[in-house]
Amino acid sequence: MYAISVPKPGNPDAMHWIEQDDPKPAVGEVLIDVTATAVNRADLLQRQGFYPPPPGASNILGLECSGTIAALGDGVTGWNVGDAVCALLSGGGYAEKVAVPAAQLLSIPDGLDLAAAAALPEVAATVWSNIVMNAKLERGEVFLVHGGGSGIGTHAIQVAKALGARVAVTAGSEGKLERCRELGADITINYRESDFVAALDDATDGHGADVILDNMGAAYLDRNIDALAVDGRLCIIGLQGGLNGEINLGKLLPKRGQIYAAGLRGRPISGRHSKGEIIEQVRTKVWPMIERAEVVPIIHAELPITDAPQAHRMLDAADTVGKVVLRVR
Repeated sequence: MYAISVPKPGNPDAMHWIEQDDPKPAVGEVLIDVTATAVNRADLLQRQGFYPPPPGASNILGLECSGTIAALGDGVTGWNVGDAVCALLSGGGYAEKVAVPAAQLLSIPDGLDLAAAAALPEVAATVWSNIVMNAKLERGEVFLVHGGGSGIGTHAIQVAKALGARVAVTAGSEGKLERCRELGADITINYRESDFVAALDDATDGHGADVILDNMGAAYLDRNIDALAVDGRLCIIGLQGGLNGEINLGKLLPKRGQIYAAGLRGRPISGRHSKGEIIEQVRTKVWPMIERAEVVPIIHAELPITDAPQAHRMLDAADTVGKVVLRVR
């Protein structure tokens, strides 16, 4: 097979489409002929040498894909060769073939083609596991997502609206904020022009956010605590603003606030808080939203896999709204 290789970490031109060994499905895995994959910020970090795959995972970039099942490993039931699927991966998506645990497979939602479905597994699993499985977002609550124009943000807006929440977003341009409003955002804040804490406070009559989904980490930690409502829950899923922050417990304590930080890639396949548990909830809770068109994949661009360097530059430039899909075949 051919796959993207990064012989030496570096800029986008460090990626090369070259021939590599075919993966083989282990017990409990399936082999997928990949139709498309999608770009995530974790891919950019791995390309630069900052985010190695977990032990035993493929060192090829790519945390999600779509395609058709080419072979079944021992012990796999419920799936057949030729089934159209999309999958959450620990790595390996930027390739013509990938082996993945069957527990991380999803059927293609009705009405979507394979390329569009490639943009769903990572965002769906990340958003649902954080704002519902952990933070227990409820109807009528205020939900704030930073980076509303990102792949995570555009998906989170729609899921939160489908759950009956009041949705607030931050973004860095009026164009992105307008797109967020089209997706259902009720409160839109340009973080370059306004302090999001003050703007959210004004828009909610001092209530704040019951749930915050944050990709910035340290840079926003103190202000996220300021923005929390009483009994609010802060979910940290990214560290774009740094690793080390200081918590003022004197502000967190009276709010009875909760802070939760979690990655997805390194979770176990099965058991409590596992990828398998998350994917099963995505299958039963999120997929019906997609099939009812309450939630749709937002795709900024679709490029051939050989243009992966261009796709990474697009994300680096921070001008995208939604996901960038790479078509393999």
